[in-house]
Amino acid sequence: MKKDLKSFTRKEIILEMASLEWPPYRANQIFQWIQKGCSDFAEMTNLSKIMRETLSKNYILTSLWQVSKQTSQDGTEKYLLELPDGELIETVLMRYKHGNSLCLSSQVGCAMGCQFCASGMEGLSRNLSAGEMLDQILFVSRDIKERISHVVMMGSGEPLQNLEEVVKLLNIINDKQGLNISLRHVTVSTCGLVPQIYELAEYKLPINLAISLHAASDNIRKSMMPIAERYSIDELLEACDAYVDKTNRRITYEYALVPGINDYPDEINKLAQKLKGKLCHVNLIPVNPVDDVFPAHHHHKGYHHIVEFLEKEGISATIRRELGADIDAACGQLKRRSKADL
Repeated sequence: MKKDLKSFTRKEIILEMASLEWPPYRANQIFQWIQKGCSDFAEMTNLSKIMRETLSKNYILTSLWQVSKQTSQDGTEKYLLELPDGELIETVLMRYKHGNSLCLSSQVGCAMGCQFCASGMEGLSRNLSAGEMLDQILFVSRDIKERISHVVMMGSGEPLQNLEEVVKLLNIINDKQGLNISLRHVTVSTCGLVPQIYELAEYKLPINLAISLHAASDNIRKSMMPIAERYSIDELLEACDAYVDKTNRRITYEYALVPGINDYPDEINKLAQKLKGKLCHVNLIPVNPVDDVFPAHHHHKGYHHIVEFLEKEGISATIRRELGADIDAACGQLKRRSKADL
């Protein structure tokens, strides 16, 4: 099977090309072409014809194809992309004053089964390679003819279940000879895989870690997230404390507000007590309805009192700006709708 050079870091390409007795500068040229979105070795015009033929004979460059795209009134764009094996994934472009942010998928589907997330309703098919994650960035950047400056690993899948490829992706996009995306502009989200949080901490990457918490009581969290059956909230927070100790990076706790389930005063008070004194931020998320699983959320104004309460307790908190609500914005919704139409 041919190796996918799009999944290689620059150092790995240098080592790979050394086996062909090619000098490092040639490997750097290949890496730079890939980061420009090159999908055909024939396009690498500063390499000789023989070199390009050698690359084509021994390697591939994974490329994604657009199945559909939805554009929101707020400028958010959601892409449904097809992988080489025919599987479908989603990626979402969000436009901010500080730059273009892309929400990547890390897996085809998801095994975590969170009740409020559409991407887990069909289960997990497979992990994405670093190249398949990278090409989401390259594809969208090429489509909009603008730079992607921020990356959010919050699309379909559980990134920490695909940790090795995710870390490889981060090394690729952070390379100054490539996309040069600052790791401080990268957010990796997890539903709370405790062992992998400890493992990620050992890399000491200056990324932003977002934890899908969604409850302060174990019984409520278990009703929303199957992973809570394996790891208690206290075990999760202990792992997060260890992560902060290793990286000195503030953790964001995502809290999807589900009317009548986790948005009442006692639960919010428990949340404050759990997080008080920690280096953290709480991101309150009025839930996008997923078919009939959860009802539509209250208007945002109904939750400002929660922000005020948490801030009085010394905990930074905001209500997440809702983007793309009119274009099947919840993870997996566009893919599910597309399959239903087939």
